[in-house]
Amino acid sequence: MRMRNLVVSAFVLVLVSCGTGTTEKNNFIRENIDFAVDQIGREIEVIEASDKILNPVTLKQDGSVYYCSYADWRSGFFPGSVWYLYELTGDEYYHPLAHKYSKAIEDAKNLTWHHDVGFMIYCSFGNGLRLTGDPEYKEIIIQAAKSLSTRFRPAAGILQSWDVERGWQSERGWECPVIIDNMMNLELLFEATKLSGDPSFREIAVSHADRTLAEQFRPDGSCYHVIDYSMEDGSVRNRHTAQGYAHESTWSRGQAWAIYGFTLCYRETGDRKYIDMALKAFDFMRNHKDMPEDLIPYWDMDAPNIPNAYRDASAAAVIASALYEISTMDVDNPRQYKEYADRMMQSLASPSYRADPGTNGHFLLMHSVGSIPHNNEIDVPLNYADYYFLEALKHKKDIEG
Repeated sequence: MRMRNLVVSAFVLVLVSCGTGTTEKNNFIRENIDFAVDQIGREIEVIEASDKILNPVTLKQDGSVYYCSYADWRSGFFPGSVWYLYELTGDEYYHPLAHKYSKAIEDAKNLTWHHDVGFMIYCSFGNGLRLTGDPEYKEIIIQAAKSLSTRFRPAAGILQSWDVERGWQSERGWECPVIIDNMMNLELLFEATKLSGDPSFREIAVSHADRTLAEQFRPDGSCYHVIDYSMEDGSVRNRHTAQGYAHESTWSRGQAWAIYGFTLCYRETGDRKYIDMALKAFDFMRNHKDMPEDLIPYWDMDAPNIPNAYRDASAAAVIASALYEISTMDVDNPRQYKEYADRMMQSLASPSYRADPGTNGHFLLMHSVGSIPHNNEIDVPLNYADYYFLEALKHKKDIEG
């Protein structure tokens, strides 16, 4: 594999440099692709040597890698990252691996108790369909959208996130909680309508986006993590934050999901209220008095121990990816969004956040946060930070040509 990585790196050098000459910009792209090839290649070696299909998520407290099952909300990110390696390198070596790792989580398409089948199926099979046109992937995406649609609650006009009869969610007194993260699952529904011709998927996505826009944001553009709706009449029962510092605080990854989620809704519908909301949510972060100079947010922008609070590289990667897409849209001064994303990516790719090769459990980025209130995944690598870092790198490469 080490020799193979050297060959792939040379191939990437040709792809990025050919015809344009080597520049500082494509040096950045090439060097980060090379790093991803090497680091993820090491994890692929571990997986292939195990005779199992392992799905890496993060590091345990003892430093070993935590691997998840297909039903984990994060199960689509590693397969998706391998699809991005396939796209970024053009190397057919990654195609069968991405297919195999995606197929290992196919059963997620039938989960009706899980609101995150969009993350699970679209980050894996969605990228696979985009890159290969495999008709099998089309049917998997449509089935996943059918499963997700069973969570639509007409009274509130939303897709219910967590079930509340078990786990810590059952202790909150919620009836129908909706988390801002759910905006990310709408992409699956929009795509399913395009693939199937069934308008119901798109209608559910628009309904969810509209209610979220109306209820989930504060006047300043910051968002709540959780809105609890009445199952009886759809009214709002509570506005809470479960994974941030406090109910009225700004949990940074939730803000990132909002920026990205409403950007994709604008892309899919052309409705300007969605991009207006995405930009307002971003402006809140950009103008925040405590945004660090390197633009990697604190895990919560109201954390009590700023400037010594943990950073969240995953939030930065999600925002950067969204900003690259925004920079291609019909917005005022689009260049400013690419420039901000470039600065974020420079920070993420620096030694402060990007791991040394062979370290960090073979994850790309360090210093992400899962949920401090749950004492879970604090200052660790996370597979979705890596996924959105690679997606942002892909956007940057597409824009710069």
